[in-house]
Order: sequence, then structure tokens, then C-alpha cells
Amino acid sequence: MQSMVSTRPTMSGVCRASVFVSALVFCAVFLTTEAQTPSPAPAPCALSSNTTCAECLQNVACLWCSPTKQCLDYPVGNILPPRSVCPLNDARWGLCWVNFQILIITMSVLAAVIVISILVCCLCCCKCERTGNQREDAKAERQTRLRKARQKERRTEMQLRHDEIRQKYGLAKDNPYARMDDH
Repeated sequence: MQSMVSTRPTMSGVCRASVFVSALVFCAVFLTTEAQTPSPAPAPCALSSNTTCAECLQNVACLWCSPTKQCLDYPVGNILPPRSVCPLNDARWGLCWVNFQILIITMSVLAAVIVISILVCCLCCCKCERTGNQREDAKAERQTRLRKARQKERRTEMQLRHDEIRQKYGLAKDNPYARMDDH
């Protein structure tokens, strides 16, 4: 007798590939971002003005404004520095070669790619799971029909053999209650 069909979902190669790609993108985003460690005793940002961008940005709390060559305290009340402090094109934070405008565009594109890849992965996996379940259900249905057909054949053969044996020994009666009538 065959064992029951497994009901666990299976993923096709396309689903595995999309999961792999989204995991790769996710890891790449976190591995490429550089984390700066603050110096033990950060100097006030104003003391680093009229120096270099690299010296100013050693302190994570500082913001470098390129045209004025000023090192300013990052306005923590705002997510982005206001235009009155320094224009986004000229503001540097974290890395000297990345301005805020490029940083915003890059982060939004990466976020969109991650969200789209997750959605594609989820849709693909759901579709693959549904297709796999339909195939498994159809296969199980075919096997059940075949099993019932073989069982019916065996039952018919057994009934024929039993009828032959009953006729051979004269036990065949049309009425199953005939034995009760004899007594």
C-alpha cells in the first residue's frame, strides 16, 4: 500500500532563485553601508570648521557644508538638515563623497528594490505553492481512483470465485433466506 501524499509546500527553482536574489540584495545593502565609530571624546563640531571634511566627519554628530567649509552640529530635530543650515547638494554626513541628495535617492531606490523583490518572491512562492498543491491533489485523486478500481475488480473476482464454489457444492440459492424456510 502506498504512503500518504506529502502536503508540505514545495518551491520551484524560480521561487528559490527569487528568495536567493532578495537575500543577496538584503545582505549587500547591510554589508556596503559603513558604520562609523565615534571617537572616545568627540570634539565640538564648531572647532572642526575651516579644516577638512574628513576631520569634521570623524564625529558622527557633525555635518560638513562644502561651500562654506563649516563643520556644523547635525540638526537632530529634523531628519534632513534644513536648507537654511546647508543645501542638500552641499551637505555631507558620514562620508565626504556622498551628499544628502544622492544618499536620499540611493536609499529610496534600494528600499524600492527590496520591497519589490520581497513582493515578487511572495507572489512567486504563493503561485508555486498553489500549482504544486494542485498537482499533488490531482495525483492523489488519480491514485485513489486507481486504487478503488483495483479494489472493485478484486471484490468482483472474489465474488465470482465464491459463487463458483457455492455452485460446485450446491450451496447456491437465489433467496438468502431460503435456509430459514427449510426449518
